[in-house]
Amino acid sequence: MNILDSLSDSLLNQKFDVDINKEEILIRCQHIAQIYAQVEHAIAVLSDLQANVSYVYKGRMAETIGVKPLTEDLINTIWEEEIFERIHPDDLFERHLLELHFFQLLKSLPINERKHYHTSSIVRMKDINGHYQSVRHRTFYLYSSPNGSLWLDLCLYNLAPEITFNNGINGSIVNITTGEIKCTNTESCTTLLSKREKEIITLISEGKLSKEIASQLSISIHTVSRHRQNILEKLKANSSIEAISLAKALKLIE
Repeated sequence: MNILDSLSDSLLNQKFDVDINKEEILIRCQHIAQIYAQVEHAIAVLSDLQANVSYVYKGRMAETIGVKPLTEDLINTIWEEEIFERIHPDDLFERHLLELHFFQLLKSLPINERKHYHTSSIVRMKDINGHYQSVRHRTFYLYSSPNGSLWLDLCLYNLAPEITFNNGINGSIVNITTGEIKCTNTESCTTLLSKREKEIITLISEGKLSKEIASQLSISIHTVSRHRQNILEKLKANSSIEAISLAKALKLIE
């Protein structure tokens, strides 16, 4: 399973609640996306993770990069492939990895705190002439379902000609109310699991049973079971197979 598959599974396989104000909330968030596109001349993508659709709003930036300008599109996926195709492959991989870290972080936070955070990164995107331009990418989660599932996701793309692209996307997860940087790059977020938990999930990925893990690490089966449960909880995974896939995608294990 590649990084995009892991991210798709995490986002789309959540258990969504019914919200009686769903239509009203969606309209309000669509309006927010439209305003961003108009004021910042940006491309704004509002994704409904429950319905697996996206609403794409295009400002003047769309003309620069050569996608259909000044239109509002409904696409039957949460992934804006028309834009992804223009992002440098290395940057797109790092962008997806950062988004997976972001999802895991937000799922661990109370619902009312999630709106305080966003991602920020700089990616290389081809313009209409085939030249790479520096583009700032940001992601916000505008709304969560009552049961805590992340529902509406807003991605913004803005031209950033004042920024010279260096090695890597310089991705970060930022608390926009305090200025605190939660994660400065994907490598520094690998503390999600403890050293012992990484050892155990590595052994699970090698096909070891709990009894074998307990013997190898000189701990009780009860302790192994407790660590396994903690791993599932921290990764928001429903099974050991899903946890292994997420751990590898997040570079927590090899």
